[in-house]
Amino acid sequence: MESPFKGRTGLRRIWNAFHYSLDGLSAAYRHEDAFRQEIWLTLVAIPLALWLGESALERAMLIGSILLVLIVELANSAIEATVDRVSLERHQLAKRAKDIGSAAVLIALINAAVVWGLLLFG
Repeated sequence: MESPFKGRTGLRRIWNAFHYSLDGLSAAYRHEDAFRQEIWLTLVAIPLALWLGESALERAMLIGSILLVLIVELANSAIEATVDRVSLERHQLAKRAKDIGSAAVLIALINAAVVWGLLLFG
């Protein structure tokens, strides 16, 4: 069955998608403490990356590693919201989904730390 929300095409679809994305960013900032913290980290890290990176490639890797954390955090938050929407009762599969999402965020954070460490001190 096709979603009833599908059907817009062209520029209207792009415009709508842009606004849905802004709604998602706003909701994540309002409701997700970890995302809020990572946004503040990003606001500090991006200017640092621009200053500390010695080449365009280094700056891109520093900034990209931080943006990847935000992307994975958004996906994790979506997984958690979906699981909670389905049921708030404790279930092993719900725990597994949330734990795997959390693990993805951890790996993205480790990746950012490794990239920053190697580029700045390696």
